[in-house]
Amino acid sequence: MLVAWRYRERRSLVQWFDPRAWFIFYASFLASTLLFWDFRFLAAFALVALLVLLTSGITWREMRRPLLFIFAFITFFALLTFLTGRGGIEVYRQEHLIGKVVFPFSLFGWQPTIHVTWERTFFALSQFLRVFSLACMTIVIPYTINPAHYGITFRGLGLPDKIAYAIDLTMRFIPTFGRDFQLTLDAQRARGYELEKIRGGLIAQVRKMAPLIIPVTIHAIIASEDIIDAMDLRAFGVGPRVWLETLEYRLRDKLLIGFSIFLFLACLTLSFFSYGKFWVPPVF
Repeated sequence: MLVAWRYRERRSLVQWFDPRAWFIFYASFLASTLLFWDFRFLAAFALVALLVLLTSGITWREMRRPLLFIFAFITFFALLTFLTGRGGIEVYRQEHLIGKVVFPFSLFGWQPTIHVTWERTFFALSQFLRVFSLACMTIVIPYTINPAHYGITFRGLGLPDKIAYAIDLTMRFIPTFGRDFQLTLDAQRARGYELEKIRGGLIAQVRKMAPLIIPVTIHAIIASEDIIDAMDLRAFGVGPRVWLETLEYRLRDKLLIGFSIFLFLACLTLSFFSYGKFWVPPVF
């Protein structure tokens, strides 16, 4: 049986709008954010994304794990970019040194040295704000969009029935796979399987996890075959699909769509005239 994300009705900004209007705003926000490397523009987008997250009605207990994982992930890569300077080479060509960090040891005659520059610092901050904005806007979707409306939403956005239903199944597959994995893990533990005591190299660890990986994979394949057979028996794809529920745009949804189009066109125009490029305060 397919399951869905932990959705519930909330008093949130996202659920106040039609899901189609919100996905249009989400796409516009993502496209607009990717047009800029300027720290000031990205800070504004990050504030909007943080506002959406704080008004989503999602409790800290619900989003703690994914949010901490995302925060650690983007912090690690921003720090890696800052330390190595990789990634910013195509954005800036000249660097202004703040200082050097020389490690008191050498590796095969090479002494590790980190050059701290203003360009690396602001590029790492810009990268952090950029990914943070996209992550905050994305993480609210599974918790605030009704799973029963995934297919209707994407069909209402003009996608064919097959693609809309494929997206619907994909959104439901991830939590279903997670549930099957946990059930299999509990069943194997009841039989004496101890995941915590797995030792050895990478290949050895993968081989020892076979009692966990193989049942989950086989069950996922069988469940997919069952869904395909059920859809074939109902003649899915023969003609236009009739959806059980319908969605209607309200005034606030049309205003949000209009604002989304305006936001993207405004950002595209600014980018075309070279605004929003990588920026370091002139004083530095």
